[in-house]
Amino acid sequence: MSKGFRFSIGIHAVKSRAALLDKARRLEDYGFDVLHLPDHLGAPAPFPVLAAIAQATTTVRLGTYVLNACFYKPALLARDAAEVDLLSDGRLEVGLGAGYVREEFEAAELPYPSAGRRVDYLEHVTTYLKEHLPSIPILIAGNGDRLLTVAARHAHIIGLTGANPKAVGDPLSERIDFVRTAAGDRDLELNLAITAVPTDNSGIPDLSLTRRYAPTLSDAELLELPAVLSGSPRAMADRLRGYRDTYGLTSFTVQENHAEGFAKVIAELR
Repeated sequence: MSKGFRFSIGIHAVKSRAALLDKARRLEDYGFDVLHLPDHLGAPAPFPVLAAIAQATTTVRLGTYVLNACFYKPALLARDAAEVDLLSDGRLEVGLGAGYVREEFEAAELPYPSAGRRVDYLEHVTTYLKEHLPSIPILIAGNGDRLLTVAARHAHIIGLTGANPKAVGDPLSERIDFVRTAAGDRDLELNLAITAVPTDNSGIPDLSLTRRYAPTLSDAELLELPAVLSGSPRAMADRLRGYRDTYGLTSFTVQENHAEGFAKVIAELR
C-alpha cells in the first residue's frame, strides 16, 4: 500500500494577530498538514507565532523550516520547543538547518563558522533535542553530503532542498540514494521543497524563487526541475504521485503564495 501524502506550507508574513489567526485557520481548512515558520532576521519570530497559531487551530501540525541551529544553545532551544509543543497539545515538529547567510550571523553578533563546523554544531543540537525531547519529530533540510549524512542518521524527516541539475542524469534520485545509504535501515519521511506552483489558471508557475537557486538555467530548464510544478491541478497531482512511486517522496513543502493553487492539488490527492 502506498504511503499517504503530507503537505506543509511556509508562513512568511504576520501583519496582525487577527490576520495571522485567520490565515492559519484557512490553511488548515485547505488541507495542509503542517504550518511552517522560517528562521531569518527580518522574518517573524518562529516560536511566538507558532504559539499563537496553536490557539487558533486544532489539527494542523506546527513546525519550523528551518531553524538556524547556530543561533541557539541546545538547552534554551529545547525549553522553547517544549513549551510550544505543550501549548499545541503535542503538534510541534522542529526543523533544523546549518545556517548559511553570513550577514544574519553578523547582524546577530555571532561568529560565522566554516560550513563543516556549522554542520557539526547542527548535529550537536539535534542530538540534544532527541535526548531531551524524544517525542518531538525532527526535520533536517539541506543538500550537501555532510548535512544529509547527519540528517539521515538523526532526523525523522529529511528535507531535500535542491540538487545540481547538471551533476548527474537524475539529481533527485542521486540525493535520495545518498540519504538512504547513509540512513541504513532507518524509516524516514522524505520531503521535497517546492519552489514554484501556478497561482492562476494558466498552469504557468512564477519561476523567480527557483531562479535564485539556479540563476544560469533557462526557463525551459527550470520547468524541468523536480521543485517546479506546472499545469493543471490534476497534472500536478499526477506528478506528485509519480514522485512517490519513483522516489518514495511523500512529503512536500510549498510557499505561502502557493496556498490557493496548491489547495486544488491537495483536493486531487485526497
